[in-house]
Amino acid sequence: MRHLPTVLLYLLLLPWSAAAAAPSPMLASQWRDGPDVSRYWVSEKLDGVRARWDGHALWTRAGNRIDAPDGFTRGWPRQPLDGELWAGRGRFEHASSTVRRYPPDAAAWRSLRLMVFDLPAHPGTFDQRLAALRVLFERTASPTLELIPQQRIADIRALRRQLEATVAAGGEGLMLHHQDNRYIAGRSAGLLKLKPWSDADARVVAHLPGKGRYAGMLGALLVERADGVRFRIGSGFKDVQRMAPPAIGSLVTYRYTGLTANGLPRFARFLRVREEAPAQTDKRLRRTPAPSPPGSGTRYR
Repeated sequence: MRHLPTVLLYLLLLPWSAAAAAPSPMLASQWRDGPDVSRYWVSEKLDGVRARWDGHALWTRAGNRIDAPDGFTRGWPRQPLDGELWAGRGRFEHASSTVRRYPPDAAAWRSLRLMVFDLPAHPGTFDQRLAALRVLFERTASPTLELIPQQRIADIRALRRQLEATVAAGGEGLMLHHQDNRYIAGRSAGLLKLKPWSDADARVVAHLPGKGRYAGMLGALLVERADGVRFRIGSGFKDVQRMAPPAIGSLVTYRYTGLTANGLPRFARFLRVREEAPAQTDKRLRRTPAPSPPGSGTRYR
């Protein structure tokens, strides 16, 4: 640290207020080949539950309070943190169900940890925020808190090799964060995701009945994009999801491979529910002001 400029040292050691709430999360855009890869920090895209630590409590991306078991956040810093509650590769459903369960299941939470990738209240560039995070983690000892490894990659060819190796090992993809990017709420052109396919979100507007093997269960979801375009998602569901499909009004994430001539996602496949209404039995779950999703949908039996 002795070689860092005075201004950067000030940013690293800035005593952010414990009462400062984490801003609304920064969201990633899709990577498109072209930018200078060497100016980005690259990390694995983790298949977990996005979570923000405000110095006192955990919150979901949608603004719901997460009730972690006693002791889970013991020893965490008072600075706001942005990360993923992660249970390991291929264990999204376990992480999601654990986070949503109330009262919290302490045994299930033992497999989770918050994988931190950003410092929302820090005013500097990502280079500066990452340096500050590394200093912060040198002073923080918690088995439930971990800093996501970030690395530099020289060029597009090396980036593609890293993506292939990550996916072959069971990972979902890569995240690229421009070194000069500052933390902003909402979609950012300086935070990019790279996966073997594209993904997006859409709102469920109807459950379409199944036929043949899926008679009496969900056949497909009719969904609507933010631009009002509607289309069907009929694959990617497990039988248990076809028997109890995502609620009408819920936001789901789907993956696809390019667009058709009509602008519809090609080979759309269900991935997961992006956000859900909190359980009615959860007395402590708090939401930021937002319209309630319409209906709870039909449950197929």
